[in-house]
Amino acid sequence: MIPYSTQLIEQDDIDVVVSVLNSPFLTQGAKVEEFENALCDYAGAKFAVSFNSATSALLAAYVICGISEGDEIITTPISFVATSNMFVLLGAKPVWCDVKLDGNIDERLIEELITPKTKAIVVVDFGGKVVEIQKIKDIAKKHNLILIDDASHALGSSVDEQKVGLFADMTIFSFHAIKPITTGEGGAVLTDNEELAKRMRLFRSHGVVKKELWNSDMVAMGHNFRLTEFAAALGLSQLKKLDGFIRVRSEIASYYDERFKNEKLFITQKIPSNMISSRHLYPIILNPELQCPKEDIFKELQSLGLGVQVHYKPIYQNSFYREKFGDVSLMVADDFYRSEISIPCHQKMSMEDAKYVADMFLDTIRKYSHRGCSF
Repeated sequence: MIPYSTQLIEQDDIDVVVSVLNSPFLTQGAKVEEFENALCDYAGAKFAVSFNSATSALLAAYVICGISEGDEIITTPISFVATSNMFVLLGAKPVWCDVKLDGNIDERLIEELITPKTKAIVVVDFGGKVVEIQKIKDIAKKHNLILIDDASHALGSSVDEQKVGLFADMTIFSFHAIKPITTGEGGAVLTDNEELAKRMRLFRSHGVVKKELWNSDMVAMGHNFRLTEFAAALGLSQLKKLDGFIRVRSEIASYYDERFKNEKLFITQKIPSNMISSRHLYPIILNPELQCPKEDIFKELQSLGLGVQVHYKPIYQNSFYREKFGDVSLMVADDFYRSEISIPCHQKMSMEDAKYVADMFLDTIRKYSHRGCSF
């Protein structure tokens, strides 16, 4: 099975992890800070605070910027549930903004959703394609709102040669196994705000500051959301390879783009010439006539060895969100879910693999194209 995305762990990655396992410090040593500094150097941000998951990083960002009961957060429904779960946990309400057919939030619709209760805008760089960040920054600034970028898909993505990590008040990265680089589980928040970084470091480690000798003081409420030393060592090793990983993913994606450029049965995510995408996903949007047989298409592709996936069911369609906030329907987001399918695109693939995926995908799509939907 060729997965839609996967990690690439090599012997040098294993060696650095083993080295830490043989060292005196498995946690709270020097590797975490070294990894954070490397993230800052890579993305150009002033501060990076690592966490044991991107979910923890999201919670920290939301807590530290003061999101609380009764606040409204404008965000996208096309994401993993963690993006909104962590502010809902704090008592805030999601205000869903519809998306475009590339999976990114539709920046043209954001301003009309702002109310006196709006506290923040939370965006997601779907599949690694950066949102229209400057337009969204302008909206946030105009209305004095916090801008948080859930860039879990987008480490290594850039616009006009500026890396993701510079644009928002806080940017969250994920180092889950199938993300652009991995620490197994893990995440980080990047920011240029020293005070936010200081408060996040407290939040991830019980709110405790060390003083002198054995003396310490808990000065704020916190959790144990620390990244381990061996995870940080793996992250350091992986970060050195990130641009190479993205080059391979981009070569695969470019091959698909060429193979699919004249197809009428689906569209693909287009990346502007001034942008580099991490290509965490290669999403395909099926034409309406293929929405009904999509489940059959999915099963057949899997039977052919293609580890396809769907990204994502709109968050508001989940039972928890329906019960808590009522039924919601957004035209493009609903249609995106009915239409989207992600095909394999990752750094472990060869061009022969890519050819096989494209051949099997096109053959299968054409096979089902005549079936359509009956109501």
